[in-house]
Amino acid sequence: MTDLAWIEAALVSARPKAVGALLRHFRDLDTAEEAFQDASLRALKHWPVNGPPRDPTAWLIMVARNAAIDGKRRRAREAPLPEDERLSDLEDAESPLAERLDESDYRDDVLRLLFICCHPALTLAQQIPLALRIVSGVPVREIARAFLVGEAAMEQRITRAKARIAAAALPFETPGAAERAERLGAVATMVYLIFNEGYSAAGHDRAASDRAALAGEAIRLARLLLRLFPTEPEIMGLTALLLLQQARTPARFDAGGAVILLEEQDRGLWNRAMIAEGLALIDKAMRHRAPAPYQVQAAIAALHARAARPEETDWPQIDRLYAALERMQPSPVVTLNRAVAVSKTRGAAAALEMVEPLGDRLSGYFPFHGLKGALLRELGRIDEARSAFGRAIALAGTLAEAAHIRTHLDRLAKDS
Repeated sequence: MTDLAWIEAALVSARPKAVGALLRHFRDLDTAEEAFQDASLRALKHWPVNGPPRDPTAWLIMVARNAAIDGKRRRAREAPLPEDERLSDLEDAESPLAERLDESDYRDDVLRLLFICCHPALTLAQQIPLALRIVSGVPVREIARAFLVGEAAMEQRITRAKARIAAAALPFETPGAAERAERLGAVATMVYLIFNEGYSAAGHDRAASDRAALAGEAIRLARLLLRLFPTEPEIMGLTALLLLQQARTPARFDAGGAVILLEEQDRGLWNRAMIAEGLALIDKAMRHRAPAPYQVQAAIAALHARAARPEETDWPQIDRLYAALERMQPSPVVTLNRAVAVSKTRGAAAALEMVEPLGDRLSGYFPFHGLKGALLRELGRIDEARSAFGRAIALAGTLAEAAHIRTHLDRLAKDS
């Protein structure tokens, strides 16, 4: 790994802890973020010459804090701090700070940072970009491209989110047990939604690549949460779910960017290291005997991952797991997904009987019409299938989705 690559990896890893500590000290998101950016620039300048500090995170916090205080003094026309060459060198000037900042301090700082980004005063449309910017350090231009908006519009959205947080006058004390339990679900939801934004990306253009990168960032955030809550089974389940889903990515699209269904994917392309990590996590979570939605979804993904061939998939167990998920988290989308398992165990007619009552609630949902068309085609109801596929194409959100439905229509034409 080159010096620059190592430094970049160290900055990314240190960012949540450092920004969280700076936020506690200055109680202002802008100041914390700008101070960390300043420290990062100094790291890029000094680390290749002086070598890496013993504790990069402590070094960054110390330099960032001094730089921010220096900035405040300069603006107040007071004496500046020493030159940055004297802030830290190979003498480990950051060591005293490293000794004072133990893992419990870091844990609470990161928690506070995550909870602030997911504050109820913010909408999801603000929470996700703010977390990507503040916690992950994703540049605004990349966030804007991923969400298909202009850079200025995204900058304004993030600025407004920061202003709301400032206006809410949030407490900066260590989060209590009740607050942790209440807000952890919101943080997990945010991570899951970030992953879905990336996982749903299709195609090979720049915008698709930017969105797909969000899935990897979501997995990094999930692992961060898991380090903060190593015994929380639902966080294990969330991390396992993201890993097991992401493992299929190399096989999900063909060379032209068209969707490849799960049963038709080349399972040799699946990422076995990710699958092994995900399986170990969901097995560990299930031993806690405290099932919850992310664990159930991860268990479903695990059954697919464990099947060496499509015909070896344990569809009856998947049906039972979806039934459990329906009880925990009733949703027409969950029922729609369960219908796929039902079609494998009890046939297309039974699945269609489950799907049709969902029409009013899922009339604008692309997968509803795609599955309905496939079931109707299997039952030989060609005209109705053609109508359902036509509606699906009209609702397709990407060219890949539209192309996938077009293949179904082509098969209908061939069959008829």
